[in-house]
Amino acid sequence: MTELTKNREKIISYKKRAEELVGQMTLEEKVFQMLHSAPAIKRLNIKSYNWWNEGLHGVARAGVATVFPQAIGLAATFDEELLEEVADAVATEARAKFNMQQDFDDTDIYKGLTFWAPNVNIFRDPRWGRGHETYGEDPYLTTRLGVRFINGLQGHDENYLKVAACAKHFAVHSGPEDIRHSFNAEVSLQDLNETYLPAFKACVEEGNVEAVMGAYNRTNGEACCGSELLLVKILRGEWGFDGHVVSDCWAIKDFHENHKVTSSAVESVALAVNRGCDLNCGNIFIYLLEAVKQGLVTEEAITTAVTRLFTTRMKLGLFDEEVKVPFSSIHYNQVDTEKMQELNRKAARECLVLLKNDNNLLPLDKSKLKTIGVIGPNANNRKALIGNYEGTASRYITISEGIQDYVGKDVRVLYSEGCHLFQDRISNLSTGNDRISEVKGVCRESDVVIACLGLDSGLEGEEGDAGNQFASGDKKDLRLPGIQEEILKTIYESGKPVILVLLSGSALAVGWAQEHIPAIIQGWYPGAQGGKAIAEAIFGEFSPEGKLPVTFYHSSEELPAFTDYSMKNRTYRYMEGEALYPFGYGLSYTDFNIGKVEIDSTVITERGIQVTVTIKNNGKVTGGEVIQVYVKAERSNTPNPQLKAFCKVHLQPGEEQKVVLQLPQKAFGLCDEYGKIRIYQGNYTIYVGTTQPDSRSLALTGKETKRFLVSAGEDKEV
Repeated sequence: MTELTKNREKIISYKKRAEELVGQMTLEEKVFQMLHSAPAIKRLNIKSYNWWNEGLHGVARAGVATVFPQAIGLAATFDEELLEEVADAVATEARAKFNMQQDFDDTDIYKGLTFWAPNVNIFRDPRWGRGHETYGEDPYLTTRLGVRFINGLQGHDENYLKVAACAKHFAVHSGPEDIRHSFNAEVSLQDLNETYLPAFKACVEEGNVEAVMGAYNRTNGEACCGSELLLVKILRGEWGFDGHVVSDCWAIKDFHENHKVTSSAVESVALAVNRGCDLNCGNIFIYLLEAVKQGLVTEEAITTAVTRLFTTRMKLGLFDEEVKVPFSSIHYNQVDTEKMQELNRKAARECLVLLKNDNNLLPLDKSKLKTIGVIGPNANNRKALIGNYEGTASRYITISEGIQDYVGKDVRVLYSEGCHLFQDRISNLSTGNDRISEVKGVCRESDVVIACLGLDSGLEGEEGDAGNQFASGDKKDLRLPGIQEEILKTIYESGKPVILVLLSGSALAVGWAQEHIPAIIQGWYPGAQGGKAIAEAIFGEFSPEGKLPVTFYHSSEELPAFTDYSMKNRTYRYMEGEALYPFGYGLSYTDFNIGKVEIDSTVITERGIQVTVTIKNNGKVTGGEVIQVYVKAERSNTPNPQLKAFCKVHLQPGEEQKVVLQLPQKAFGLCDEYGKIRIYQGNYTIYVGTTQPDSRSLALTGKETKRFLVSAGEDKEV
């Protein structure tokens, strides 16, 4: 019996058990099981269960847990293995906390095993406040990282899920936040299938994700949580999804209140369930009782939905003896261990992107320094470490603290907040720019100055999040907020060497800094241990190895309208201008060289083309590099070269490694106007290097990409 057959039989047995259990419920009992806060049914020995749990980059909102770098930072690692390792750690802590909470009969919100992560929406516009929850702007990168994160969360046990993952938000969802409850995202079938759906498709077909969450918005006129196209035809039809669908929180009431696709709550819940939405984050599904009475939805449809939900609970082992479920033995002492903290530091180290390093200013040699100035609103800002959907760390290490810890008593560290994160003064009673003299004083006393600027999750995040200061979570533009750039210019004018560390979850327009500041590090929201990792990078304990998962633009003025969901002139795949910092870009303290590259065919075969790459670390320090393979269809009106394969390697000085990457046939396909992937007769160029093959990457790195011309002999759908 094959593993696939075993798995199918196991799932069938879970479904049968779920059907038997649900078959004993009354209609009212079934309806209440479709709310995220599902009550106990004592007569059937069913405990209460809360489906709403968050695990984007650590167990969130349920007390102490390891706070890993935010998702966009994890994406910058370009490291599939690391993503799965982090997700497995999240699942371990989730089980450990769940097992402890169950001992004390705590079944409150955020204390279950169904995690609403990962977010595989495409970060198509840098103004979107929730973009830092995603894996960036590229469908292929998002696909690979999303699948591996799901693998880590759900585990590989043949009988049980470690936790249940959920791919969100389905689909065509990436702002604006302030109109998401009424917004209609209009998208062509070509963009839908080429950009917005691939990651979800892979999460379902490859990752076997247990749940999918619908989005708030409409897509082409249909409310996503009640969309026939998305939920019926594509998700359950074409992809054969057999898990459960959950609405985004209180999204169903938007059907009648904001989208106006129904006229009442009763009609809204009926539409959602009839289109395959099984679970309501919220409480509006109580109207299903009335919907059944009015004949708008059948009890059979409700039974189907509840059976799906209990199948998930069966897969988690929630109705089996603890001795049968291997994850029931995970003890609370496995939360926040030194092993977890070390993995967190590893992730933080890998996520840092070195954007500029003129004359090898970095790394610093602390033996040559007497005084270091650390200036800026993000130097000692814990919120800038963690992003949103975060847990509570037992210890936070900010950049200022990380530098002080690293240099100890050997070097004096002078600190100034410099300015408020986004206002023009720190004290409301001041005349403005009220730390400017302190900034000048710190600069005068220092041998080198580290400027810590950027954003935090109070400036970019979800509409409705407490503390969002700008545009309901979205960014108005890409500039450094407040008077941060003015402070940076003052630091520069001191004449001292300056290192700029940016903490943000999205691209910033830092053109002035690129022209004037000699060294720049993009730190994202690097997790609770982020300040330690950044300090170690600055002083050369390791070489930065992150790559940008998003394009850094010169300004928001070159972008299409935020509400325009066409991909024209969006992201590196379709942009017409030159980036400030390109997707896939990131420098190192060492020097990697792509040597011999071979392809096994110049004709695109049924199994695609195999690429063999030799890479060598010619530098003097150990480092990590990302081999990137791009494909371009050589005909008019096609996208720029697109990432189609990548591999992270770590090499000692002088070490050489041979890597084999496979470009499947579909890597050469593009969607037609009907959304069908086709390979067209003609030529295609394969690019192999450590960046994308654009002029800006060449100018910034001085490294050419290798290129090979291959061909397809006929037009065909793949």
